[in-house]
Amino acid sequence: MFEILKTRLQQKYRTLSYPDGPAPSLPDRFAGRPEMTADACEDGCRRCVDACPVAAVSVNAESHGPLIDTGRCLFCRACEKACPRSVIEFGRDHRLAASRRRDLVLGTGSSEGAPAADHAASRPFGRSLKLRQVSAGGCNACEADCNVLNTLAWDIGRFGIQFVASPRHADGLLITGPVTANMRFALEKTYESVPDPKIVIAVGACAVSGGPYLDLSGVCNGADKVVPVDLYVPGCPPHPLTILDGLLRFLGIPG
Repeated sequence: MFEILKTRLQQKYRTLSYPDGPAPSLPDRFAGRPEMTADACEDGCRRCVDACPVAAVSVNAESHGPLIDTGRCLFCRACEKACPRSVIEFGRDHRLAASRRRDLVLGTGSSEGAPAADHAASRPFGRSLKLRQVSAGGCNACEADCNVLNTLAWDIGRFGIQFVASPRHADGLLITGPVTANMRFALEKTYESVPDPKIVIAVGACAVSGGPYLDLSGVCNGADKVVPVDLYVPGCPPHPLTILDGLLRFLGIPG
């Protein structure tokens, strides 16, 4: 027992200071919020559009610059690599979550940090938010990054956010996966079981739009085709920091 206590004291405080302190360091390969350079596109060049495997990139009819739907985007950087003028660059900004689906579509001049705050949500839930996680056909990547938030380093419970086993004990749902046809009924019944007022959070490209499974016959193209969604967290999968940032801003917890 003495050795256990000694080891624990040597480890010291292991929980991140974020959001009161600096954000944790991100890996070199991290692809964050995409940034587009103004007036650099060649007229008629659609290499970024053609390179995207999920049709997340389009061209603005007025400015002729690229538009990236981060709700569909897999953050694979294919469009960035295909652009001959380096118009598209994936930055280091982890703030990707938004409370409105249309705010996930970014172009030249898009404001930094998509709005995710919902002060109406902060009133009933404050620092006590219980979530039932529903894996609606996910590959387990988004589920794994959600689980990371429960570890010692992240400790999402310090903000009063906890995952619960029963939807009847929850304030809302956190959904991952494209919502397969076989999971649709289960998701609907789970949503009905959550008492009002309730919120729904879609985490990952699959839950936001269907991801790489978009328009396949076996999926519903995302959670909002089945239940109303209050917060979208894009990514494939989103980094735990992106998920945490979205939740805190949605609840109005200052960072």
